Amino acid sequence: MPKPETTSKKTVAKSRPKARKQVRKRARKQVTDEELVRLARGGDTRAFGKLMERYQNKIYRLGRRMTQTDEDAEDVLQESFIKAFKSLGGFKGRSKFSTWLYRITVNLALMKLRRRKLDTVSLDEPVATEEGSVQRDIEDDALDPLERLIETESLETLDLAVADLPPGYRAVFVLRHVEELSTEETARILRISVPAVKSRLHRTRSALKEKLIGRLRNQTIRG
Repeated sequence: MPKPETTSKKTVAKSRPKARKQVRKRARKQVTDEELVRLARGGDTRAFGKLMERYQNKIYRLGRRMTQTDEDAEDVLQESFIKAFKSLGGFKGRSKFSTWLYRITVNLALMKLRRRKLDTVSLDEPVATEEGSVQRDIEDDALDPLERLIETESLETLDLAVADLPPGYRAVFVLRHVEELSTEETARILRISVPAVKSRLHRTRSALKEKLIGRLRNQTIRG
């Protein structure tokens, strides 16, 4: 009969390979954006490839929501990663990599929208009436039914409503309500103040609510 000590040593020896594999798996899962950026800046193209894999779906979705076309979204996706790769040397790490990448994506999407010269109405402009010009009415959204409208309407209907927004306001809505970023993160990406984000978001929600309610009324009348 083997001695207990010998059996114990064999058991430990057999368990070591499994333990090392588990450690390696955990290490692979725990690689941060910061570490991948550091490696990529040092010339490790595989590290940048991992960053692309990590963010490509989010960047495509952001580009698609901003530009409203698959073709432009693909262009924004490719151009965003190309510009990010070329600009890695200038990334100082003062913000998160995701914030920096989102900023690149939004700017590229806005450039495409400007080239289209979309005919949109500014939410800051007053409304002309028979009695003169008045500011657009921005309601308190504490009990805003916009969330229920978004839940009940199809993505196609929502996309059509979002497409009518001015580009800057569209960016705020997509980042806050689609990507579910915080107000502070949205402000850093767009390089505007937190109060400006809240103001644009308030006006955007009011405009979307009007558009979605109008569509529902038209559908009811036609029905």
